Amino acid sequence: MNNLNLVSPELAAREGRHELAAENGATDESFALDLERYWHEAISLKYWLAAIVAACLLLGVLVTLLATPLYQASARLEVSQVTADVTNLDSLEVDSQVSELQYLNTQYELLISRFMATRVIEAGNLTRDEEFLEAFALEDGVDLAARVEKVLFDNIVIDPVLRSSLVDVRFSSPSPVVSAQIANLWVEEFVAANYEKRFGANIEARDFLQSQIAELRERLAQSEQELVEYANANEILVLNAGGDSGSESAGQTLVGADLQALNTALAAAVADRISAQAAVVGGNFPSTDPRNELLSRLSEAEAELAVLQSNFGPDYPEVQEKQAQVSSLRSAISSGSRDLLQSARIREAELREQVERVKQRFLGQQGQGIRYGILKREVDTNREIYDALLQRFKELEASGAGQNNIQVIDLADVPARPYAPSVVQNLLVAFLASLVLAVGLVYLKVTLSQTLQDPEDVRRRLGLPLLGAIPHEMDGELVERITERSSEINEAYTTVRTNMNFLTPQGAPEVLMFTSSVPAEGKSISSVGVATSFAQLGKRTLLIDADLRNSRLRDSLNLQGYDKGGLVPLLASQETDMFSQIVKLEQFGFDFLPMGRTPPNPVELLAGEKFRQIIAEARGAYDQVLIDGAPMLALADAIEMSKAVDGVVFVIEAERIKLRGIENALGRLRRSGAQVYGAIVTKVSQKNSAYGYGYGYGYGYGYGYGYGEDKIEDRA
Repeated sequence: MNNLNLVSPELAAREGRHELAAENGATDESFALDLERYWHEAISLKYWLAAIVAACLLLGVLVTLLATPLYQASARLEVSQVTADVTNLDSLEVDSQVSELQYLNTQYELLISRFMATRVIEAGNLTRDEEFLEAFALEDGVDLAARVEKVLFDNIVIDPVLRSSLVDVRFSSPSPVVSAQIANLWVEEFVAANYEKRFGANIEARDFLQSQIAELRERLAQSEQELVEYANANEILVLNAGGDSGSESAGQTLVGADLQALNTALAAAVADRISAQAAVVGGNFPSTDPRNELLSRLSEAEAELAVLQSNFGPDYPEVQEKQAQVSSLRSAISSGSRDLLQSARIREAELREQVERVKQRFLGQQGQGIRYGILKREVDTNREIYDALLQRFKELEASGAGQNNIQVIDLADVPARPYAPSVVQNLLVAFLASLVLAVGLVYLKVTLSQTLQDPEDVRRRLGLPLLGAIPHEMDGELVERITERSSEINEAYTTVRTNMNFLTPQGAPEVLMFTSSVPAEGKSISSVGVATSFAQLGKRTLLIDADLRNSRLRDSLNLQGYDKGGLVPLLASQETDMFSQIVKLEQFGFDFLPMGRTPPNPVELLAGEKFRQIIAEARGAYDQVLIDGAPMLALADAIEMSKAVDGVVFVIEAERIKLRGIENALGRLRRSGAQVYGAIVTKVSQKNSAYGYGYGYGYGYGYGYGYGEDKIEDRA
């Protein structure tokens, strides 16, 4: 057998509307139904919600009347990202390449930083300002500074002007004078702090360089003193200080110069000695030597002597005289060469001795020159650093005057009237708060209830076809109204019967059992109503009272005299003829098999083979067999009966049982193998009818079921 959805005209039209909405891209149906449920819950709580709104508005008025008036003063700043460098010198710090938005956001955060609060407190001496302390009712104490800082943060507001570099700084207080004073003090201190941050670095750098210059000046003088003292102690006279290394520095000393001069003189003496020695041996003299004149005279005298001897002989007086002259010249030349050679040798020896002595002094000064060079390089390094720092100091003095990129545009004026409290604003906040509380109350009500309010939840949440929705009637006896064809109850059960006829291709299942989660959900009355409707259709219908623990049909149908026979004797094999136990109810048009006496062991009786035999016998004699079974609870009665029937109809009372409990009961039935064909929702009230499950007659008649409210509560 296949489960089919509802086919009543009203439900078919409703399903058609859902399909059309889905085709047009409407909102998800479950979401719409949830919103609808919240709306109807709000309607049911309308008086509570109205009270919440009224209370919140009254509270807003009271807060406005009792609040202290606040005055707000506003000052305006202009924050520019880039400023011109009038000195055209490199700044001490490299400017970060950041976007203008990031720069402005940084300035806004600095405006409300603890750094600014501390500057304002110190600049305005707020911890001792009587007017400020009195305005905020602050008393002297150990944590006064922290409380003043908290007051500043609570009342200062930074409001950037959109699409500009302007920013408004607002301060609120109970005193208009204090508000203007703090707002002006805040912007002035921010401008001063920014100037110190931008150009205070130059001032600090100048102070630092000045101290470093003084220190380097002392260090330079000390290093020069050490150099001079070392040179004096070691008799180092520097003639040329242009060298860098120790040896070069030592080579420019007086000893080095003497050694160089002596070495040159020694070389000249050696050359003279060699020349004199050559002259003695070979008679060759330099062209500048005066002995060349003597040689020339000797040659002339010898030539004349030769002429005279050839003419006059050796004894001639003039010959002898000329010969004496030649001998004298030869003697003079020979004697001069020897004297000159001796003189050259003596001079060479003296110079060589002097060179050796000076060389020893020079070698001794080479080691001292290394130390001298180190001291000299230290002096040179100190002098270079000193000159560089002095130059940088002069540059910083030239770049000290710059233009601040943050300026005060408007100072705050003393406000003439308070800006808070605002009646309109407080009432609007109170109204919004009341809406939040109202929505929360409705949401809490829906969340905590979790009962079946919308009959459509049968299909959407429980996965069952909805066989019908029965209105809640309170006027008159419900059993009597079931038989009236024009009554709303009769019409509702007629719709249930119609939907049952479409549950299978062959029509309504022959044997159906009615059950529910708990007692007093309308299960018994629903079985009577459906049986009456089948009987009015002309079908032979049998209604069996199988709620062996707490039967309600006997009292509802006024059958108090039928408590001896019935189903229980048949199950207990005390009676064998089922038809002898059946009662014909002419008023309703169907046959009724009462329960009989309440047995001590209902589960054992229903689980036996006898119950199946009774059902099989009834199936052969009637067109429709309906069974009023026991509620699920934690009992096994309904589960045992479900094994002998064709299917189960589950009855659910609106707004009573939580959906989780209904799901658990259905789960037990399904796990036992029972076929659950659908559900009937009973006691549908005026609120539930708003979901679209009306029958055109209204829901103002009530639905009492004849149980009495006290008995319903007891059974629940």
